[in-house]
Amino acid sequence: MRLRLPNRWADAYLGRAPSLTWLLVVNATAFLVGVAFYAVPNREFGLALAEVPTFVYPLYADSPTALALATLSLGTLLPNLGSSPGRASQNLPLAYLHTLAFVWLVKYGVWTVVALLLRPELYVFGPEPLWAFWGITLTHALFVVEAGLLPRYGATTRGALALSLVAMLANDAADYLFGFHPPLRYDPGVGLALLTVGFSVLSVWLAARSFDRLDDGV
Repeated sequence: MRLRLPNRWADAYLGRAPSLTWLLVVNATAFLVGVAFYAVPNREFGLALAEVPTFVYPLYADSPTALALATLSLGTLLPNLGSSPGRASQNLPLAYLHTLAFVWLVKYGVWTVVALLLRPELYVFGPEPLWAFWGITLTHALFVVEAGLLPRYGATTRGALALSLVAMLANDAADYLFGFHPPLRYDPGVGLALLTVGFSVLSVWLAARSFDRLDDGV
């Protein structure tokens, strides 16, 4: 199983200045919206960023982290404008960046949709307007779609995959062992914790399957 969008999609969105600029602006805007969400204290749903140790910020605000990595990854295509994304430069640091961005996008796109659907009485039929539920789920589902663009211009290595898995499992430990999971209307419990670890492994496996391998380096 590979998570790759068709070449014509990648060429249309990543090879031309207007579409790539639009995608970067949308990502950056979504990142700021996500940071604003996490920055506001909400005792009912979770911690504010000010209540979290600084070094935990990227692990707690996981969706903004995914968007930040994706924006950096897509930004590396700017020198390649006018050419096919498949001709973009590839090297070891970029392989790590593209792999981390892919894994973060897939994991937290899937996690958010599943976490909300597990308790439909709190989200689908909850106190918030229905558009709020669909807005969150659809935007996070698009994380997975965007991840499918990255293998069209990036590559991975064993080291990048190993680091991504370590980062994902460290994130899971921070979430469920130390209580820094994203804000939810319910206690995630063991069930969601186990699912999250499964999503970590799944996202890295998809990265291994979806990216070509860089010939040299680890």
